[in-house]
This record gives sequence, structure tokens and C-alpha cells, in this order.
Amino acid sequence: MTPGAGPVGTGGDAGTGVRIRAVGAAGVLVEVDDPPAAALAARQFAGESGATLVEVVPGARSLLLLARDPADLDRLRPRLHELVGARRPPGAGDTTPEPLEIPVRYDGADLHDLAERTGLGEDGVAATHSGSTYRGVFSGFAPGFCYLEGLPSVLALPRLPEPRQVVPAGSVAIAGCYSAVYPRSTPGGWRLLGRTAVEVWDPERRPPALIRPGTAVRFVPER
Repeated sequence: MTPGAGPVGTGGDAGTGVRIRAVGAAGVLVEVDDPPAAALAARQFAGESGATLVEVVPGARSLLLLARDPADLDRLRPRLHELVGARRPPGAGDTTPEPLEIPVRYDGADLHDLAERTGLGEDGVAATHSGSTYRGVFSGFAPGFCYLEGLPSVLALPRLPEPRQVVPAGSVAIAGCYSAVYPRSTPGGWRLLGRTAVEVWDPERRPPALIRPGTAVRFVPER
């Protein structure tokens, strides 16, 4: 499909901050200006996965829709134009599933530093982090690593200036506006709040990833 041709075309509506671009013969990339809008769009189209759509791939500010053939995209055109033409507040028309509870021992390597930076104290950081309900918005970096939106703004700090060579599996961490659980031991630059014994990635499980886009999560402090 050449740019501008086919059932959906390219370009977008600058007034709404949404852009739609053709990808190959039967795909479109929907680009938005903010992560909540991308997450909402992903949830809107998730029900089509396996039927009209072969795959729905959310990103931080984008959504890739891959259809079985161009005719399937043509059938989705009214919904795509609705997405472009209307500003919907984050979470509009959305329902929150029962959250998955992840027990956490708040003893992470960066907890003390976060306590000082935020002025909350260590117990306050733990209470603030565990007091929010999170939702998976997209996966990346490593299998089973899901970026969770919902981090309170007081904890929204950038990644470490220098990443650690080793972050233990099960580490509960924050960076920017996201929280996450490291599924395996890897290098990483997120700030470590604590750890959980829950295995968020198990190749023998179906599906292997415990936390996926759309999953609601609550972190529960261990006593």
C-alpha cells in the first residue's frame, strides 16, 4: 500500500493530536500525543484481535493494527475516523477489571533515596506506590516486562543516570510515569522500590506473561 492509498490512508487530524498511517498492505499505525490516549485506543480495539485483526500492538504513544486483509481495515474505517474526530478523556467508556494483587516487600536499593527526594519517608513512598491502581499499557524491553500506568505524580522521577548491570528478577521499580516488575535478572536503570516473589513471566504458563496490556494491578505491601 502506498502512502495515502487504500482503505484508511495516511495523515491525521492535528486538532486532535491523532495521526493514522498506512503500514504495508493491511496495517495501520495510530499515533497519539499522550500515553493515556494510546492505552485507551488499545483497549478499544483489543476485542477485534483474532477476528478482524491479526494483532493489536500498543506502544507508549501509538497503536499498531494488523488485519488479515485490506478489506478488514475498510470495515474498521468508521471507528478509526471516530477516534481521530473526537477528543475523549482518558478512561472514557472504560471499565476496570478486578486488579491482580502483587505482594511487595518494600526494601529496594533506591527506597531511601526516593524517600529523601520526595520528602515522603520510606513508609510514605511504599504507601503512595501501593495506594494506586495500575494498568498495563504496553510490553517491551524483555519478555514479560509490562509498563504500568497509574504512578502517582510525586513518584514520577527519571531513570537512574547510569543503569545497573544487574537488576534481580522480581524487582518492583519506577521510572518516569510508569511502574513495572522485572521478569528476570537483567541490566536496568529503573529506580528499585522493592521485590516480589510472584513470577510475572513463565514460559510454561499460558499465557506466559502474568501482566499484559489491559491488566489492572495493585501492589500490596508485605507485613
